[in-house]
Amino acid sequence: MAPSTVFMEPDNLLTPKEKNKLRKPVVEKMRRDRINSSIEQLKLLLEKEFQRHQPNSKLEKADILEMTVSYLKQQRSFHKSSQFDFREGYSRCLQEAFHFLSLHKVRTETQTKLLSHFQKSQSAATEVPFSPGTPSTLKQASPKDASTLWRPW
Repeated sequence: MAPSTVFMEPDNLLTPKEKNKLRKPVVEKMRRDRINSSIEQLKLLLEKEFQRHQPNSKLEKADILEMTVSYLKQQRSFHKSSQFDFREGYSRCLQEAFHFLSLHKVRTETQTKLLSHFQKSQSAATEVPFSPGTPSTLKQASPKDASTLWRPW
């Protein structure tokens, strides 16, 4: 068989409409490839979750997207409840420490400072929302505040 030659017209001979007709299938294929690649990445990221819900089944793209949305909603509600649990636990811990330190009739300077610190911490805990996994918003003490800052060492 003799090689065939395909004659391509130079770009300047094509009208804009013809250029778009030639470009459209290529652009559409690139778009579909991006979508398919992203769906495949979701499938790999959430593979264990998918196996729990539908073991031994071939997942369609729609299934992967639906299960991903469900998983993300579940994670969001879990995150909200863990924030509430943290605040509740932190507040309870402060109350217990405050109660324990208040039981002693004779107060040392350290106990007084701790009680004062816990009272400030408790009021700050109700005002400032905390997000687990993010750094706390404590201020660094300046050298002039070092005399009023309680340290256990």
